[in-house]
Amino acid sequence: MRPRALLACVCLLLSLLSTEGAAAAGRRVALVIGNSAYRNAPPLANTIADAVALTQLFRSAGFETVISRTDLGVLDFKRAVRDFLQTAEGADIAVVYYAGHGIEIAGTNYLVPIDAKLSRAYDVEDEAVALDRIIWALQSVKRLRLIILDACRDNPFPVRVRSVQVRAIAGGGLGQPIDVGADTLVAYAAKAGSKSFDGDGPNSPYAIALLRHLAEPGVDIRIALGQVRDDVLAITGGQQEPFIYGSLGGATIALVPPAADKIAAPPATVGLAAKPPSAPSALAPQPVATLPNPAPQSPDAASCSRDERRLAQLRAELAPDQIIKFAREFACARLKPQVQRLLESIGPTGPASQAAARDAPRQQQAEVAPAPNPNEDSCPRDAARLQRLRAEPNLDELRNFERELACEQIRPQLLRLRESVGP
Repeated sequence: MRPRALLACVCLLLSLLSTEGAAAAGRRVALVIGNSAYRNAPPLANTIADAVALTQLFRSAGFETVISRTDLGVLDFKRAVRDFLQTAEGADIAVVYYAGHGIEIAGTNYLVPIDAKLSRAYDVEDEAVALDRIIWALQSVKRLRLIILDACRDNPFPVRVRSVQVRAIAGGGLGQPIDVGADTLVAYAAKAGSKSFDGDGPNSPYAIALLRHLAEPGVDIRIALGQVRDDVLAITGGQQEPFIYGSLGGATIALVPPAADKIAAPPATVGLAAKPPSAPSALAPQPVATLPNPAPQSPDAASCSRDERRLAQLRAELAPDQIIKFAREFACARLKPQVQRLLESIGPTGPASQAAARDAPRQQQAEVAPAPNPNEDSCPRDAARLQRLRAEPNLDELRNFERELACEQIRPQLLRLRESVGP
């Protein structure tokens, strides 16, 4: 067989393997919403960071479409749900993740947009988004409709909304959904009538556990959410217990299909004369790194737990140099598919790209002079702007932000985000 014909066969085989993996996964879509900057209530500490981390998780897990929105007013919130109805039409798996405030009135759960006033219980239909609206938007999804609500916080409107039917006034949190339908799961950060915690780190305990278990290849979603429950109970000392409502059939349903045991790789040479290696060019395309197999010995549970925590942190921060370093050092073999997807998500990782990533902070520090004497309002303002750019990174806006940054405390985070977008 001629070399070119053999190469074509190899490419066709790889294409078929890729198609087979996509077919096993089915069509998967996700909508991620994080609300923090409430106008008539105190802002929430880490809902934006949680939403950004979950967005990256779904993208690295190979979802076909991942829509990420932050700080939505009521009109934009309802439009986002309406648009996702069209996106999710006919999908095999659809996930909606929401982090923000939520309340229950008269047996109906509502997610609260950032511009809600809720002066009276009567206003909730106009100023909030009913959970039923989201459930209804997913009715055409074939195998799994998963709604994850990290919305069980203290009611931010205890004075304005005066009603004995508002559960959040007395105990906090959301109420049990009345009817979610078949093939649908609604996952709460805390069981009905109780509250969830934001935690002390950049992500909430619930988000940390989701990042650790939700995208485990081949793991049934019910098992994954059960592992999330166990982790949150452990992290919070038993004070917060996530809960799941709904029902599925007897078949295994995983958000991420099982990893293939072996994937054929094209030969290094196919009857062609070997070409001596040349030094990499900064202008030439750089290869995406492929992970070596982890160490042959079986890692203990502590090693896997440590690697899972590090993987969750890197999903949230997206520091390319640290991701590359972790890909060389991790020991837990079952995490290899997730680490590979995260490595691919940061783009080229060849020598020239790595050198550019190392040199970028020094170049940017030389180009951008720190703003003198920022006022005490600059850090919250700059932090909120950084969170918005994390959700929807834009290279030009990041460059402008670097020039205008007044709060030097968050410059390292800004530089890491800048590196993750491009050189």
